[in-house]
Amino acid sequence: MSNIFQQLINGLSLGSIYALMALGYTMVYGIIKLINFAHGEVYMIGAFLGYYFIQVHHLPFILALVLAMVISAFLGAVIEFLAYRPLRNSSRIAVLITAIGVSFLLQNVMIYFFGSNPRAFPQALTKKVFEFHGVQISSYQIVIIVTTVVLMLLLQFIVQKTKMGKAMRAVSVDADAARLMGINVDLTISFTFAIGSALAAAGGVLIGLYYNTINPMMGVTPGLKAFIAAVLGGIGIIPGAVIGGFSIGILETIVSALGFSLFKDAFVYAILILILLVKPSGLLGKNVKEKV
Repeated sequence: MSNIFQQLINGLSLGSIYALMALGYTMVYGIIKLINFAHGEVYMIGAFLGYYFIQVHHLPFILALVLAMVISAFLGAVIEFLAYRPLRNSSRIAVLITAIGVSFLLQNVMIYFFGSNPRAFPQALTKKVFEFHGVQISSYQIVIIVTTVVLMLLLQFIVQKTKMGKAMRAVSVDADAARLMGINVDLTISFTFAIGSALAAAGGVLIGLYYNTINPMMGVTPGLKAFIAAVLGGIGIIPGAVIGGFSIGILETIVSALGFSLFKDAFVYAILILILLVKPSGLLGKNVKEKV
């Protein structure tokens, strides 16, 4: 029984990162029906920003985390303004290819300036391990889970209680009607990219602290898994992204604990195929026929 709880804690820690990233995917898709494949690279840049603030400027971890989120939010808004807004009325395939192009561009820019070798992420917090009836949880895992819960509650407050959150919900339903009602659609979309990018950056900094290593390619695999998490929960649905993120994290941890760690990625991708075959709309999504 203790082994089950141990894997559950490990899965929740990993799933927290996927959930933070999946929220960015699902919010952007919910607003403009775009799968932003550059989201994983924003996660990577967030990790490098955290590294820079802690390693070079010796800032406290929390301050470095907040600054990385703020700068990544600005980066997300800039990407939307420069790469996606000019294609607002273009075909979806054109925007999708642009998203892939932005992803490769950010990867190569980071490799050019920082090299492709992994870097040790500074251990800005003291690592302690607590044990309860044979179940261990580290201070890093507590920080990851608590930070994720706080950010999700903050996101829920923004979406449900603020004027911009109401605008986001209105634009997600009908952008043209929202514009007629006086809502600044462009500003709302930029704000959505900024919020999603800030959450991805938080995930990058937390995973850097957890695994103690970062590199310019670190956003590729977690980005794909976060996308799968968003699909699993029902892309475009915020609670679905959270459920999908935690589900993928727990499933991946269980597969590794059973001795199949080499196949954990294949297992996650198999889940994606299974979902698309059985319930393409995800766990919380509704089946809606759509012309492509």
